[in-house]
Amino acid sequence: MITYNEVLESVDNFSTFEQLEIAEIIRKRAIEERRKELKKEILQARKEFKSGKLKPKTVDEIIEELFH
Repeated sequence: MITYNEVLESVDNFSTFEQLEIAEIIRKRAIEERRKELKKEILQARKEFKSGKLKPKTVDEIIEELFH
């Protein structure tokens, strides 16, 4: 397996334009990965809500839980 440092050193061998392209590709992949994670979390939350594990709350109740 290639190490993080090896990847960074390899990227140094590319032109600035290619480095920017690589950065954009990585950014888009990270965004897509995060979307997949969010979808999974949302589906799980909906499942828990339907099963009665989660109850609707007001904004004030949520804020109160966050800070106490």
